[in-house]
Amino acid sequence: MSRRLAPLWGILNQLDGLGIFTWGILILKYSFSGKLKLLIHPNYFALVTVTGFILLSLGGLRLFQTMRRWLRRSAPPQPDQDSVTHVTVLPLGIGTLLLLSTAILGLLISPSVFTSQLAIQRGISNTLPPTQAQAESFASQVKPEDRTLVDWIRTINAYPEPDVYAGQPANVTGFVVYPDYLPDNYLLISRFILTCCAVDVYPVALPVKLEGSRQQYPQDTWLEIQGEMVTETLPTPSGNQGSGSPPKRQLVLAAKSLQTIPTPKDPYSYAD
Repeated sequence: MSRRLAPLWGILNQLDGLGIFTWGILILKYSFSGKLKLLIHPNYFALVTVTGFILLSLGGLRLFQTMRRWLRRSAPPQPDQDSVTHVTVLPLGIGTLLLLSTAILGLLISPSVFTSQLAIQRGISNTLPPTQAQAESFASQVKPEDRTLVDWIRTINAYPEPDVYAGQPANVTGFVVYPDYLPDNYLLISRFILTCCAVDVYPVALPVKLEGSRQQYPQDTWLEIQGEMVTETLPTPSGNQGSGSPPKRQLVLAAKSLQTIPTPKDPYSYAD
């Protein structure tokens, strides 16, 4: 290492406490601003918040020790001999810069709600993953008009016979997705389900039959839809344009009333 750069890298190496402290601030900001719900399951809120306080304390202690050490020196701090000769994966000071810069970016860039583009990329389904528990008695526990979109998905999974639900009233909310395999008078009303964290989020949806064109409801618009469940034979995602899977009989929400609503404070549903 150049003697001219040694003091600089020494200072950076001593500022690892600032990186830890900033990460504590970032976690606590997400916790108290409600943004944490966009990143992880509520079951882990308490653990993450406690971790934020721990990082804040450790980072503050490290900064205090560093500042006290600097005040006792007449010259800028030099890197310890062990830190110079020790073999590391990253050059001296780079790890601190990465830690600090990532936390600063997190403070400047707020997490946003996932959109229809991600839903299409991940593949929208009206079924739950095999890992999700599906109670056989779920369908009888909630009145049809009181079921959320995810409640309907769970109900269909518990007993996947669409004709059983025909004629039942429905009142659901979700965001709009345009499926390219359905006609212009159909859209998907969708929501994301978060199992653990944002990495494993997956979309579920129900097809909605409109009286007019779906173009009046842009993608990612949040809607509250009231209507009645009907059964129709519709194309499937892999059966577009007559190829792949054939059309199948499925449950469809025939919309009677559609109202645009703001994006909810809790835009995701969470797996049990």
